[in-house]
Amino acid sequence: MKLIFLGTGGGRFSAINQRRMTGGFRIDNLGGRNYHIDPGPGALVRTYQFGLDPRNIDGIFVSHAHTDHYNDAEILIEAMTRGMTQKNGHIMGSKSVLSGFEKWGPCISSYHKSKSEILELEAGDIRYFNNCLVRATPTKHGDPMGVGFQIEYKDFKISYTSDTSYFPELAKSHEGADVFIASVLRPGGKSIKGHLCSSSFINLIEEIQPKLAIMTHLGLKMISNNPIGEAKRITKLTGIKTLAAFDGMSLDINYNNPSKARIISLKDVDAPYHGSNINLSNFERKNSRKLAAKNGEDDELSQIRKYVH
Repeated sequence: MKLIFLGTGGGRFSAINQRRMTGGFRIDNLGGRNYHIDPGPGALVRTYQFGLDPRNIDGIFVSHAHTDHYNDAEILIEAMTRGMTQKNGHIMGSKSVLSGFEKWGPCISSYHKSKSEILELEAGDIRYFNNCLVRATPTKHGDPMGVGFQIEYKDFKISYTSDTSYFPELAKSHEGADVFIASVLRPGGKSIKGHLCSSSFINLIEEIQPKLAIMTHLGLKMISNNPIGEAKRITKLTGIKTLAAFDGMSLDINYNNPSKARIISLKDVDAPYHGSNINLSNFERKNSRKLAAKNGEDDELSQIRKYVH
């Protein structure tokens, strides 16, 4: 199994200035399936940038109705369903994301929900999909219907808090997690409403005792405060291996020993062709044709030519 972080910035201001990317993360090869979690602004672009293909995802999870978590969900659904031409995949999310609740959402249109199986989740719900079990975990955040999750596959558990403040019952909903992923907006002990800081993250780690803890969705103060150093400090305090995710970080997870996960920094596969490189046009044209042929994708002009000839 792989965890691939396509964006580790969190909060509206990180999303606006893009000091860190905000594409969410993927869980790949979980029982042979791939899932994109909280695809915020840039998720589609970052997927390609780091050498992945959005068409090979089997599910999308959106935790709540804030732009930095749902922005690219619909275009990824189109990728998953081959441009809304095939039934495929699961769309999992909170009530606010899928149906709307008061002033929040819906964030995904009825059209985009029409080709996939829908799992609308409220805190405490348990559902089954693709040989996995998902538990919707509670949050305390601006969107009152927001949820985190715990996915279980063959007794291996991955937990994700999404955006939430700390509250006493939070750790219980993530108990037994082998890998614990938390949205940690700020360093130290000064949290803001609806979010975790390092101190509350430490409390959760000590209560849950995961084999590996990862902090992501970092706010501007955390980004400016050496998050890698903060993760090392947390590791020392808790005795639990803790990582600060970075953009393009890929983790090869060993089910038997998650703390020994192999860290890979994914390369920007298109870097030589960015900017004003004179090869850009030829490169894009060649690769567009190749990918289109491979996936059976034709533009309208190609379709017309078929009928004419």
